Amino acid sequence: MNKFNEAQIHSELKNLDGWKYNSNALEKSFVFKNFKEALSAMVRISFEAEAMNHHPDWTNVYNKLKIRLNTHDAGGITEKDFALAKKIDDLIPEHRS
Repeated sequence: MNKFNEAQIHSELKNLDGWKYNSNALEKSFVFKNFKEALSAMVRISFEAEAMNHHPDWTNVYNKLKIRLNTHDAGGITEKDFALAKKIDDLIPEHRS
């Protein structure tokens, strides 16, 4: 998988809602009603991530979820990251930032 350059990354970001490019990763934060909703979203995302064999770096504190995506094998951002970001937005559209 080919690593995207910065121009490609910024161009592709226009197709996503609320995702940012920061420190060699795509990032987005979500805020949910409570911990149960945040954990439920993580479980839904995990099934898609596992099916794609592409796993996010994420942190969860109570009702907040922060997701970082990059393709470790490529050393940067690839199509896989944008595909997973889109799936995440499709899974939890009510929490787009």
